[in-house]
Amino acid sequence: MRSRVVLLLILASSVSVVAQEKPAPLSESDVRALLERIDRLEKRVAELETRNASAEPLAQAASARPPAQTPQTSPAGMAGPYARPAHDDQTPGMAAQIAEGESFPALNIRGFADVDFAASDQPGNTRGFSVGQFVLQFASRLSKKISYFAEVSLTAQPNLYNVDLERSFIRYDINDAAKVSFGRYHTPINYWNTAFHHGAWLQTTISRPDMIRFGGSFEPVHFVGAQSEGNIPSGGLNIGYNLGIGNGRGSIFSRGGDAGDVNNNRAWLVNVFSRPTAFKRLQVGGSYYQDKLSAIAPLGPDGAHFGEWIAAGHVVWTGESPEFLAEFANVHHRSDLTGSTFDSQGGYAQIAYRLPIWEKRWKPYFRYDYIQVPSNDPTFFLNVTNVRGFTLGTRYDISDFAAFKAEYRNGRATLGTDRLNSVVVQTAFTF
Repeated sequence: MRSRVVLLLILASSVSVVAQEKPAPLSESDVRALLERIDRLEKRVAELETRNASAEPLAQAASARPPAQTPQTSPAGMAGPYARPAHDDQTPGMAAQIAEGESFPALNIRGFADVDFAASDQPGNTRGFSVGQFVLQFASRLSKKISYFAEVSLTAQPNLYNVDLERSFIRYDINDAAKVSFGRYHTPINYWNTAFHHGAWLQTTISRPDMIRFGGSFEPVHFVGAQSEGNIPSGGLNIGYNLGIGNGRGSIFSRGGDAGDVNNNRAWLVNVFSRPTAFKRLQVGGSYYQDKLSAIAPLGPDGAHFGEWIAAGHVVWTGESPEFLAEFANVHHRSDLTGSTFDSQGGYAQIAYRLPIWEKRWKPYFRYDYIQVPSNDPTFFLNVTNVRGFTLGTRYDISDFAAFKAEYRNGRATLGTDRLNSVVVQTAFTF
């Protein structure tokens, strides 16, 4: 209606000017022509307004920085070059506002990549430049309460690129206390694995902790199955949870059971955490995971089974000045054949501080990694080594979407060996 009045005023002004120059009454055909023109212009304005309304949320999602680490059901943005990463349901695009009249599906794509340079005194270790992971994240809303997320990575290998479907799940948001999903996840067994995903730009450091590194076997990084998550009414404690049941580890312990479980036993997990209102940056939590592993040679006779119980806990402070992350896990194995038990421990402590000078773009950090595995554990002796080492580095945010990182690492892969030294430099970015 407002656009129609404006158009009538414009046309009336034009007609008055013409009338002053050459006074002549408007004929019935002239009036009809003017009204038809108004109708055409009004339709065009309505089309443009509708197109802008539908495009605005997609543009905002495409240009948004990663949301802050707030409760999984209440994502929030943080501006600046030091925006924090996201949990599974907070991946860019998943929490985009639904505009009135939005059509479904509404797909958003986000990408990450990095380029590295490494040098080490370890004999036989590859030195020089390398292409890191190239990652694409696909987030699509299928309705107001149903969404889908997928993540695909390309990782450089000596003779080829390894392509992997890192995550793929559909989620049904029933309410704030129950969000049910099905697919392939990052196992919510500890904090780092759900807070920092593929794409090195998301995390402060270049490398992940040894206890939860990609391709490692100390803890299961991926999980295929069903999961429920949400917030439990708890006042100022802000308690959240994850419950999952799925295939657990595959016959290769560093992989999930993507094509099916390797035995007739489902893995299950529970994760509970709290973000107290009085300490907005604090999160404390713990998790418990149970599975049955089926060994293949040379871990023992084919079909040998081992029970696995993992208990983990974390304390994190997600502020930038300072940032503090600490986690610990105990992995318990029991042989069904002999009844022998084995306990392995792993953990890390990381502290970082974004300097209040130089536009707050510098962020030094330090991390200590620890893994202790019994030498006679048949499930780990070929896959996991003892670790004692530290990482000292700094991050410089070139812009809101690109960063330089440099790390010095000093560690010992196994007890009794010489300590190894390495330097890694990385540029990581999102697009």
